[in-house]
Amino acid sequence: MYSSKADGYETPASGFPVSSANQFYPSVGGGAAAFNVQSQAKVAWSTGLCNCCDDKSNCCVTCCCPCITFGRIAEIVDRGSSSCGTSGALYALICFVTGCPWFYSCFYRSRMRSQYSLKKSPCNDCLLHFCCEHCALCQEYRELKRRGFDMTIGWQANVERQGQGVGTVPPPLQGEMSR
Repeated sequence: MYSSKADGYETPASGFPVSSANQFYPSVGGGAAAFNVQSQAKVAWSTGLCNCCDDKSNCCVTCCCPCITFGRIAEIVDRGSSSCGTSGALYALICFVTGCPWFYSCFYRSRMRSQYSLKKSPCNDCLLHFCCEHCALCQEYRELKRRGFDMTIGWQANVERQGQGVGTVPPPLQGEMSR
């Protein structure tokens, strides 16, 4: 099933990007207008890497069981195509087998930065997850939470709560004005 855009460009009706080189997402209002995420100016993260205690409950959960935090992040970043439980279990399995869960989680940070046009800071995503896995997960969790997601209810419930159709993106964080 395909949906037609106003300019004649056809994409699968799933709402997911068709290619990584040219990612189009439906506009917030659900109209035919689309925007290219990659052409937007990069914005800073809403909180610092070491502000883990800003959300004390998530800080404790991440410290004791980072697979839960990772699973919640992955479900939102994947736009519901993977469940929190599946992603968290895979994270735990990778941690148990290799002892290197950062190798898996750093790719989700990269995807998240790409989706929300976030700056690569303070360093490379894989290096950041290697050195500060728990802090990086907490920062990603806080970022999604500040963008309007209720991290405990999952993607589908967030979409329903926003009153939007499946596959649409909740409104972006309105921080500093930029051109």
